[in-house]
Order: sequence, then structure tokens, then C-alpha cells
Amino acid sequence: MAATRSKTAIVVGSGPNGLAAAVKLARAGVQVTVLEAAEEIGGGTRSSEMIEAGLLHDHCSAVHPIAAGSPFLNELGLEARGLRWAQPEIDCVHPLDDGSAGVMYRSIDRTAEALGADGERWRRIFGSPVNRFENLIAGVTKPVLRIPRHPLTMARFGMIAATPATSLARVWRTEQAKALWAGVAAHALHRLDRPMTSAVGAMLVVAGHAHGWVVAEGGSSAISDALLAELLEHGGRVETGHRVSSVGDLPPFDVLMLDVSPSGAMSILEDQLPRRVARAYGSFKHGPGAFKVDFAVEDGIPWTSSDARKAGTVHVGGDIEEVAAAELAVHQGRMPDRPFVLVGQQYLADPSRSVGAVHPLWTYAHVPHGFTGDATQAIVSQIERFAPGFRDRIKGIAVRSTTEMSLYNENYVGGDIIGGASTPKQLIFRPRVAFDPYSAGIKGVWLCSASTPPGAGAHGMCGSNAAERALRYLSRR
Repeated sequence: MAATRSKTAIVVGSGPNGLAAAVKLARAGVQVTVLEAAEEIGGGTRSSEMIEAGLLHDHCSAVHPIAAGSPFLNELGLEARGLRWAQPEIDCVHPLDDGSAGVMYRSIDRTAEALGADGERWRRIFGSPVNRFENLIAGVTKPVLRIPRHPLTMARFGMIAATPATSLARVWRTEQAKALWAGVAAHALHRLDRPMTSAVGAMLVVAGHAHGWVVAEGGSSAISDALLAELLEHGGRVETGHRVSSVGDLPPFDVLMLDVSPSGAMSILEDQLPRRVARAYGSFKHGPGAFKVDFAVEDGIPWTSSDARKAGTVHVGGDIEEVAAAELAVHQGRMPDRPFVLVGQQYLADPSRSVGAVHPLWTYAHVPHGFTGDATQAIVSQIERFAPGFRDRIKGIAVRSTTEMSLYNENYVGGDIIGGASTPKQLIFRPRVAFDPYSAGIKGVWLCSASTPPGAGAHGMCGSNAAERALRYLSRR
């Protein structure tokens, strides 16, 4: 603490990772200032009344199985800052056209029972990592180029993660289990027939069985609000409406933390970046986009599946073949007629988000990178397909296209909300191959956004990991 008390840090960006980095530094005695271009903190964790007064919608990040298990967030004990996790009756449902559905509960045993003939196979694949979740998450939320503390746990999970999602699906026999897996795997926003495409889905399944697909009471903004309270308690400052265009615009600092995309870092750091880093940042790939539509819906969605009416998250996309085909089309730059759609019914776990019988519905469709069309009706049609009468219950909508996504948050390049394409190389080494992937190659400067390990989510681990490196640097000065 003494070594850092007179040191200063500037954090650019106040998403969950920027705030996490700021909190970690401030708790170590560093004088921290957070600069945020928008008028409101939070990045992807913002929430607001978008359609009707009192009706609360999450702007982007909505369901938080990884955040609930985050080593950094749990270390902070943010419940003392007002953060509360709320659990729906059913975590996730994937409806099919015949009225059946794949159903995932927090309990792996209950899930196995619901999957019938495939239940034991589900338990066999995911049971061991669930039982060793604390060891697993401690490993997967750190960079790859290091010696893991629990090598056997990491190796066993790595075998699952490395498998193409469509190949792993062959383990199951029923359409319900295959569809359930396909919907979870599709969170990677990548074609499902490539190596490593099971990584994101497997982690979401395991985290869900360990902690649940929870939501934050009062909206996802409760996460950033809790982090802000922790930061202020330790002497940190936040300036909103402060855009940073160049490092030359900044006052003197000992460390600079950038909660921005690699292209954003290139713009800010200009010609100071070493050639090797500039080359890596310049070649960093962004993935498909998210086209978001929020709805005000009276009396909820009339899902044909009774389980879907109780689920916090519903994946809409048909069977595994249809999901895989839609993700392939999007990956290739083609808009599918029936896109994969994520539906969030957060109000089922957190009724405070609703106004009487009118409920907020959070949805987005996977669309090609930089998609300039309107996917609103495609989303409505996909939901109507599994919930006849849905259109008649819509009382209002709010649309955010991929272009509007990137304006809302400059880190969402081309509508990419997960901080980079889920290619094997980037899943393992994002944003560049290095023992310290957070370092910008300039003394005292680190990247701490979702474009760094372990990637997207409101878990704060990208910021925490980068701040660890910054503190080691400060301790040597």
C-alpha cells in the first residue's frame, strides 16, 4: 500500500471492466480517476426506462451466470453495496416447433431428469466441472500462457471446450438436448462447426449449474452502481461526459487503463504503440452483430411451452440444424430469414422491473457484422413462431440496430457486443499472443476491456487481471 499511495491512475471507460480495474487500484491506495465519454457510467451494464415509465430494461448485459461466480466480484462482497442476484424458476429453455423444449435448471440433477434419455450424458459431461467450479473459474478467468493452479481440472474442461459445438452435440440423442446445447453454444456468436466453439457454451452451462443464470435486482446497472460505490469509498473519482481522443489530452499519470477496443486503443495511443502491438491490434477481428429490440408486453409471452413461461432466458432458433445454419449464414455475412434470437424475461426473477401486467422483454438477434437492415420483424416472427399471439400483446418497442449499438458503446464495433470474434486464436490469446496480453507495449499502459482475457461478461475479471499487472509495475517503481 505504501508503494502505491502517491501513485495516480487514469481509467478510460466505465464499463464493468473499467470500474473493476479502478476499484482494484483504489483499494491498493492508488489515486484513481475514471473518465467516461457518456453521461452515465456502466457501459454494457446500463439499465433504464426505455418504453414506459417504471418499466426497466437492460441495455445490453442482462443475465449473469459468470458474474455471479466471478472471483473478483465475490472478493469485494458487493452485497454490502446493494447488489442482489435474483434467480428465475428455470434458467433457460429452448422451445421446438412440436411444442417440446430443452430445459435447463440451476440444478444439474433436475436438468438431467428433464432431459430424460440424455440426462445421464448431460451429467457425465458437465458434472465434474460443476463440482470443481471454484477451481475451474479461477483458471479460465486468467490468461492461458501461465501455469494453472489446477491443471487437471483445466485439462478436463479444455477437452470439452476445444470440441466443435456441433460435434459435441452428437453425444446426445434427443432433439431437445441437442437444441438446448446449440442455443447455449450460440452465445459465442460464431459458426458452431469450428474448434473451440464449445468453450463459451460449456462455461455458461457449468456456471449456470453452479450459480444459476441470475439477474441483478433493479437492473444490470446495479452491478456498476455497486462497483462505483466501492470505488468512491476508496477515494476514486469519476468524470462523465469526458471523451478521451488522444493520450496527449490526459494529465500526467503513473498508469493508464483502457477499457476500450483494440482499435480504440490504437486511436488514443496513436504513434506511441510499438509496431508489433499496433500490428496485432490492427488485425484484431470483430464478430457478428447484435440487433436489439426491447418490448413492453402485456401479460407476458404466450409461449406454447409451459416451461418457457417460467424461464429467465429463452433461446429461439428451432432445432440444432437450424441454429447452426443461421450462425453460419451470419458468420458469412448473410442475414438469415430465421435468425437466432435471445429472449430475456428478467422480470420473472425480478418483478420490480414490471408495471402491473406490463412486462419488459429483452431480445436481440444475431446478425452479420455491421448489418444495416432492420431485423425487428424477424425477431417478432421468431417469437410468434413459438408463442402464437405474441404480436397482439406488444404495447411498445425500442430498437437499437448494430449501428446504434456502436454509437451507444464504441467498443461494440459493427454491433459486436462480445469484444471480438470467437475464433480459436482470439478465444485463447485475445487481443495478442503475449505473456501479458493486457500490456499495450508502453510502460504503464494496459488494455482492460472485454477484448482481453477472459472476454465478455459483467464479471470484471478483465479489469481485475489488468490492474494486477499495473500494481506489480507500480510496486517496482
